[in-house]
This record gives sequence, structure tokens and C-alpha cells, in this order.
Amino acid sequence: MRCPYCQSEDSKVLDTTHDSRGIVRRRRECVLCHQRFTTIERPLLATPLIIKKDGTREEFDREKLLRGIRISCAKRPVPASAIERLVGEIETSLQRMGRAEVSSRVIGDMVVEGLKELDHIAYIRYGIVYLQLDDLRAIRNEIDRLLKDEETNGTKR
Repeated sequence: MRCPYCQSEDSKVLDTTHDSRGIVRRRRECVLCHQRFTTIERPLLATPLIIKKDGTREEFDREKLLRGIRISCAKRPVPASAIERLVGEIETSLQRMGRAEVSSRVIGDMVVEGLKELDHIAYIRYGIVYLQLDDLRAIRNEIDRLLKDEETNGTKR
């Protein structure tokens, strides 16, 4: 592992932790400059090609998904770790499907469900585009549905 400070190839591992998603965090120290840094390793499993609405296909892009969800959660009290966890869960679900291609609609549905659990405002922001809530009445109906669900379940997000 190359040191981010001095670019030396020689470092030693001080600590290793594993999480439930198969991610490995390693705390390292550069042998040359003695600076410490953390690396994160995760398995690279095959993800399916994404079939877009217009029929084109593209590689699954974790960073693109992360960006879209972060935009929806902007200025909301949603921890970065929760966003990362949602993206990780979606990526894992896609890998477990074992299919060569998946519709972008499948990913959008996973994002919508995840955001609904994380933050209702982020869900509405994402939903305006994804669910094509193109007028105030449609947005209001979705908000009313969320409020009704909240009253029924006795939960608030």
C-alpha cells in the first residue's frame, strides 16, 4: 500500500477490523515517514449492467448512486454513514441477484424505499424526479400518504 504522504510502498498494518458487509478497515503506518493512515478494502463482486429507460446499458456506478442520494439528503440530518450503508445495501442486493442486466427502475425502487426509511424530506426530493411528481397536487398526495402512514405506524422520521 502506497503512503499518501510520502508515496513510499512500505507500510505496516497496526490494526484490522471487519464489518458485516465484508469491508475491511486497516490502520497503517508508513515505515519511512511514520505517518498513519487508514485504508478500506471491500470485495469487488460483479454488478450487473444497468438498462436505462431509453434502452441503453451502462456499468453500475457506485459513486453516481452515492452522489444522487447525497443530493437528496443535502442539508438534512442524515449521517453520511447511513447514506453509505444504503448504497452498500443496494450494491449488495444487485450482486446477489446474480443477473447480467438489471433495469434502472429496480435501483430506483431500492433507493426510494431506503430514503423513505431514512428521511421523508429526502424521499420527497428524490421522488419528485424518480416518481415523476410533476405538479403540486401529486407532491401533496405523496406527502399526505406519508403522513397517513406515520399516523398508522406511530413513527416519525
